[in-house]
Amino acid sequence: MREPSAGPRPHHVCVLAFDGVRLLDVAAPLEVFATASRYTGGRYTVRVCTPDGQDITTSTGLRIAADLPAADAGGADTLVVPGHAERVTFAGRPDLVELVARLAGGAGRVAAVCTGAFALAAAGLLRGRRATTHWEHAAKLARLHPDITVTADAIYVQDGPVLTSAGVTAGIDVCLALVEQDHGPDIARRVARDLVVFLQRPGGQSQFSAASRAPATSHPVLRPLLDAIAADPAGDHRLAVLAERAAVSSRHLTRLFTRQLGTTPAAYVESLRLEAARMYLEQGSGVTEAAGRSGLGSDETLRRVFARHLGTTPSAYAARFRTTRVEAEPAVRAQA
Repeated sequence: MREPSAGPRPHHVCVLAFDGVRLLDVAAPLEVFATASRYTGGRYTVRVCTPDGQDITTSTGLRIAADLPAADAGGADTLVVPGHAERVTFAGRPDLVELVARLAGGAGRVAAVCTGAFALAAAGLLRGRRATTHWEHAAKLARLHPDITVTADAIYVQDGPVLTSAGVTAGIDVCLALVEQDHGPDIARRVARDLVVFLQRPGGQSQFSAASRAPATSHPVLRPLLDAIAADPAGDHRLAVLAERAAVSSRHLTRLFTRQLGTTPAAYVESLRLEAARMYLEQGSGVTEAAGRSGLGSDETLRRVFARHLGTTPSAYAARFRTTRVEAEPAVRAQA
């Protein structure tokens, strides 16, 4: 890939679109760069390219018209690669992977939205790099491409001229970051205010996923313990108590958890308690009540667990997820 160009000429952004693409993966980057162009006197040109220059049908059924065929889209300053709604890994679509590789070869930088990271990975663009993707598919990306260091909780990751981002709306985050690199934080902040989004979103992806999605297991020793922990997260689930309940040694139980679930008993219990605390906060409980009912015990423990796993505070989490209602603001009277 060549270096990003400098100078007064417009920065050319090309968003690749194809049949089955997620609509918001395409729309979000278009909106960010088009808005930034208004605030910078037309410093961005934003175009949609499709494999053959024909209209494509998105995952929602909405059709998008192409500005140009991919064959004419070489030399973009920024190439944006969205995800496929159905073929998440781009398996069976070598044509798209080859197209991404060819377009990226002439681009100054490349940004993937959501599962577009799989197309970049298949094209060899993430080899030896750090990357992220939608939380639900991060483990799959790491498994299919062990030469990539997958950061599962990140909203976006930049490694050199290649950027990857989390699910769907994270396309806004990664494109805002690119605008900030090009024109500074003031312009990026103006774009964020225009779109009514965070300039830098608090927390990571895990606040939007189910924290306790441990792999399922039917192991005769573990299954009853997991069910008991899920039924009563606040119960006494110390390692010695769990081992006694399962009639095995603490060391053997720890080995079983590690082998079957990829975690320790204490970490598993904490994840279930965190999930319970989140539920209580979403239902309107205060921080102290959520800490007590979930088994985390104290406000301070709850804050530490939230900071470690979610990168935010319990009160900030509750404010963001408990309701979508906007509190009424005092009326502003016109000055006479």
